[in-house]
Amino acid sequence: MRPASRPRLALALLLGFATAGPAFAVQPGEILPDAALEQRARAISSELRCLVCQNQSIDDSDAPLAKDLRVLVRERLVAGDSDRAVREFVVARYGDFVLLRPPFDLRTALLWAAPFLILLAALGFMWRRGRAMAAPTSAAPLSDEERRRVERLLGDDAP
Repeated sequence: MRPASRPRLALALLLGFATAGPAFAVQPGEILPDAALEQRARAISSELRCLVCQNQSIDDSDAPLAKDLRVLVRERLVAGDSDRAVREFVVARYGDFVLLRPPFDLRTALLWAAPFLILLAALGFMWRRGRAMAAPTSAAPLSDEERRRVERLLGDDAP
């Protein structure tokens, strides 16, 4: 590669990354002809978790289950369901875990509290471990027999 073409390549890459939008896994065959319905479907899909990937929305995931959920959302919207009805249908079928932001209630309290409980347990473990390592260990005094044995092993140099 010629030295003069390197800046152009860098500029082209920079422009490519700067103009790139989010990558959606929605296939062309899934897109609804009605733009308003498609926008609603995208809004709902961005709030639903891919149950395979678990850290992506179904809109971002290429997993077959995510595709099925995207199609299901679109079918429910075409059937005339409201956004809330579609979300409730999916939650009734898959549970609150399917929501990227599950509601805080009694059933999901552990889900919300788990990161803090794990952090507290780790801090408690580190605190106890630190105290155990910092605490001076006192050795029991030697018995007369042990003292004689040490003197015998060390020879005449013992005090």
